[in-house]
Amino acid sequence: MPSPINSSSSGFCCGKAQPNLKISCWTRLRNEAAAGKETDSPEEFHIVSFRGIVALSYPLTKLGDGTDFFKVVLQGLDNLCSRTNSINILIHGKMAEDCAKIIHHGDTFIVAGYKLAKSPTAGLDGRHGCHLELSEEAGSAIYIYGKPRTTAAPETASLSVAPKYVYTPLNHLKDGTIVNLYGVVKFFKPPYVSKGTDYCSVVTLVDPSNVKLTCTLFNGNLDSLPKIYKVGDIVRFHRIKIREYNGQMQGITGVGFASLTFDGTVGAPVVPRSSSKVYTFMDEEQKTIEELRVWAASNLSISGPAAKLSGVRPMLYFDLTCQLVGKAKVDGSSFLLKVWDGTKCPYPTWKVPVEARDLEGEKVVLHQLRNLTVDVLVYDNHVQLAKSLKIGSFLRIYSIHTKQASAVDEDVSHIEFHLHGGTCYGRGIGVLPESNLDVKELKAFLESVDLADSQSTESMSSVELDSTFNNVTDLESYLQRCQQLPVTVLTDHQDLNNTELKTILNSTAPQQYRIRAKLRTYKPQKLYQSIKLHCSKCNSLQEVPDGDDFDFILQGSAVTAPNPELHNTSWYDSVMWTTQDQKQRKIAIHFVKHDEMLQQPEDTLLMIEGGTLKELWKLTKRFKCVIPVRSTEDDLELLDPSAPFLLQGNIKYYGCKQCSTPKPIKSLSSIAAEQQPSWEPTEIAQVLGIVPLQYVFIMKFTLVDATGALNVYLFDYENFFQIPASEILTNNSLQQKMQMTMNTLCPPGRKLDDLPWLECFIKSYNVRDTMTHQVYYQIFDTTVAEGVV
Repeated sequence: MPSPINSSSSGFCCGKAQPNLKISCWTRLRNEAAAGKETDSPEEFHIVSFRGIVALSYPLTKLGDGTDFFKVVLQGLDNLCSRTNSINILIHGKMAEDCAKIIHHGDTFIVAGYKLAKSPTAGLDGRHGCHLELSEEAGSAIYIYGKPRTTAAPETASLSVAPKYVYTPLNHLKDGTIVNLYGVVKFFKPPYVSKGTDYCSVVTLVDPSNVKLTCTLFNGNLDSLPKIYKVGDIVRFHRIKIREYNGQMQGITGVGFASLTFDGTVGAPVVPRSSSKVYTFMDEEQKTIEELRVWAASNLSISGPAAKLSGVRPMLYFDLTCQLVGKAKVDGSSFLLKVWDGTKCPYPTWKVPVEARDLEGEKVVLHQLRNLTVDVLVYDNHVQLAKSLKIGSFLRIYSIHTKQASAVDEDVSHIEFHLHGGTCYGRGIGVLPESNLDVKELKAFLESVDLADSQSTESMSSVELDSTFNNVTDLESYLQRCQQLPVTVLTDHQDLNNTELKTILNSTAPQQYRIRAKLRTYKPQKLYQSIKLHCSKCNSLQEVPDGDDFDFILQGSAVTAPNPELHNTSWYDSVMWTTQDQKQRKIAIHFVKHDEMLQQPEDTLLMIEGGTLKELWKLTKRFKCVIPVRSTEDDLELLDPSAPFLLQGNIKYYGCKQCSTPKPIKSLSSIAAEQQPSWEPTEIAQVLGIVPLQYVFIMKFTLVDATGALNVYLFDYENFFQIPASEILTNNSLQQKMQMTMNTLCPPGRKLDDLPWLECFIKSYNVRDTMTHQVYYQIFDTTVAEGVV
């Protein structure tokens, strides 16, 4: 039996978690030095790591070319009193600056990915004949296990007290603060490419205070985001910025943000997964990790929707831990991944038709595993990552959707595996290191699989389809075959049982229910009328302003010419010109700078004075954010409160007139000064004193079952239709998608018996005033099934 494919890995972690880091490494180094061995290739040593105690550290200095330089003396663990058992560590660049901030005498210090060279000072200091050179550019890594020390070693050039970090419980967070915190992951979205150039990850944390915190994390380097693999992982965030939004605290990345992630399983080794090359981890923090694990095991449902291929069924959403054995491009918006987990799918599976020359992977292995692999088709924003995956790597694919369909002119139905576009419900792909416990278990299982047994007969769990297969499922015939399957999906509260509508009508509010019903009618019939603007602070609703209103406001603001005295400040550059038409309008554009430099257009925020609506839309196609402004004597300011305060892509962002208190435009300079300004609309709104209005779907559904009828309201931003309400007014394809969805949920001209079932969560609530009392009902935690949309 051939061995399963294994991807190489050289990762390791610090402290007690690595008993394999022995002093024999020092013996090897001495032997190499004695043999006169020297190398300029750090790759030769990437798999070797050295551990010792920091005996001496020198002040951070700069070399002649301006590069930061930091020197550390590392003492071997076998003889702490011998100078010959110590070695010089020379650290260059950004890594030197980071190390100088947190390294202290007595810390346990591990290095990997170094360059070995002869030490020119060995004859003077009596230390090892070689030294180690490290830098981030060379792929070096440093791991520090800090312990508070009360006494100094005899030889000390720089000595300071180990830093004592204060960690804030989630129920003590305050707006505008920068804090350190611990939390258990309740929900997360694997990193994905944002609308700019950065990667983004969304994480929802909880802790024993029973408060929830959602963090939106950005970084241009994928490896700098938290390495979260599953719900229940524990994270430590340092220097995360806290902002209040919609009455709730949110976390965002700021200057100096760093993270550690730990497996949340009780009894698992406490091994940090770091977003930084340099970090500290104290003894008392291990106790914090273990306490959070115990709390989460009793208070948090962390089982997740994980499944084996042997346990899948149609219309399921699940997470799959697997190994990649093949991949291929299908078309511009989809990509094929061939994966296996050692078990066999109980249903016939669809084989995506691709040319043999386009399929990457070892042909022999693909043939041997042909009855155990499944084809996962990934779409849209996941394609870029899928292309970069290495054959043999171990993956966790989040929120795979299984669909049941039949090939054209065939009676045999089969299962299809899809990873749809978007990031709703944590959809995405994570690459797991071989040190991961789940990967170790999977590898051991894969090595035990008897491939000869799976190849003895042709398995009925694999239907080979020719290249003429039409990948469009006939939804009408599908609903006829599977009439009992609901066309909606529940995203939480799976423990609730179904309740008849008659029982709900006779019950007091507030309560939550799970129902199974049919959609008899809905309003409004003109779906674009369902889009409203909602203020979460005053709970008001208003219509989306007409584009002509905005154009009229722009024309009025163009009457006042831009003030030249407000041009070219320390945080933005300005250009101004006069149009060649009869009106000879003066237009000024102010480009916001970062670190005194202009950014790439796709990362740039600009402000415009005197432009028309047509000119603004042209700018949004090239630049990330556009803010229409006008001049005063002292500063730039936003336009009329009825106008959008920001344009991004095709979306206009409005503020609440009642709740907003606009601030001067110069307030934006605080974001421009950040290390990595993201120019997110919520952050821009906050610094400008704007309470943003959110686009929402407002619809009225009349649901029926055998016991009665109930009017239920849909109040949703994007979860139910899996379409952002903010984008539907400007996107024809999304409007068509929404109309097709409603035609499926409530097919026109159908009898009640022929309508599909909807499974929903609804909640009842009271609305009282001085004269009346009414009970209303609202859909929540429900989404349209992917196969329906």
